[in-house]
Amino acid sequence: MDTALHHLIDQINTAAAQRTPLRIRGGGSKDFYGETLHGELLDTTSCHGIVSYEPSELVVTVRAGTPLAELEAALAEQGQCLAFEPPRFGDLRGTCGGMVAAGLSGPARANAGAVRDYVLGLQFVNGRGEHLTFGGQVMKNVAGYDVSRLMVGAMGTLGLLTEISLKVLPVAPAEATLVFALDQASALAQLHRWGAQPLPLNASCWVRDDTAADRPELLFVRLRGAMAAVESACTRMLADVPGSRMDNAQAGPDWTACRDLKLPFFTAPATEALALWRLSVPQTAPVLDLPWPQLVEWHGGQRWLWAPESAREQLRQVVTAIGGSASIFISSSASTTGGKSSFSPLTPAVAQIHRRLKAEFDPAGIFNPGRMYADI
Repeated sequence: MDTALHHLIDQINTAAAQRTPLRIRGGGSKDFYGETLHGELLDTTSCHGIVSYEPSELVVTVRAGTPLAELEAALAEQGQCLAFEPPRFGDLRGTCGGMVAAGLSGPARANAGAVRDYVLGLQFVNGRGEHLTFGGQVMKNVAGYDVSRLMVGAMGTLGLLTEISLKVLPVAPAEATLVFALDQASALAQLHRWGAQPLPLNASCWVRDDTAADRPELLFVRLRGAMAAVESACTRMLADVPGSRMDNAQAGPDWTACRDLKLPFFTAPATEALALWRLSVPQTAPVLDLPWPQLVEWHGGQRWLWAPESAREQLRQVVTAIGGSASIFISSSASTTGGKSSFSPLTPAVAQIHRRLKAEFDPAGIFNPGRMYADI
């Protein structure tokens, strides 16, 4: 056991004995996400470095405090990548542990899969100070409960991640971005038609440009795959709907801005009374009858909008009716959540499962208490 890890475990044991809350933090790039941070700082950045990387096996093992930018640079040297495009939010300090703990994915999520689909195994320290290992470095290595994927999106409430093994993929040999002038309903319908065809769809983004005088409504579709497949898809899709092809030198930074929530749509509105809401809905969900402009990703599965936090009940009623969920991604600085979580409420049965998991992995309740829900 190295010195950095030994120090972290000692800090956890002391906190558990004294029942002192710990605030797990890597680079701090996601401090805005979730509920108010509190507790003694448990800094993971000392636990860093790439443990092993086998490009031929498409597997990398990295310590949790390793900067995400460092990992992606190492993969890029071998022509490989993290297919789920983890957002950095324009901050190069974000760590691999934070990437897994937050469980956030970028524009390619609808086709490439989510963070949890690429986690092969991990090590973490639980609330008893035990350093545990789950999973491994191959896809078919899980017997019993899949604890590795359970930690994805847990926001550090179950334990301290120390090491993660990830599946990586080769960078696609060809890429193209097409742009179509379509209203939201037409864009969603067309994406569903294209989705039923053997086309190398990788990402999509529909948005209305309110900064332009004519306020155009545009659908951007990214294709990735073999050269022949991408070129054939471009020809076919442009024959279906009139549109144009963007230069990759322009499209690349735009998709990065979409991934990191840096597009003009995500710029904080003039009024501080609005929060950025993230709506997760079925891809086949219709246009939502809401009075606020939206940005639509994941072929309709993820929808963003700026709305008052006071619209909580209205938004969740609309989204729940179609089998989705609504959460506050960036809270308004002018208001508070009023004791309610920014995340979508849990059903009583699911809430009970969460509490039991918390009690098992963190019996003293020291890890990121209240980061997701008041009693978890």
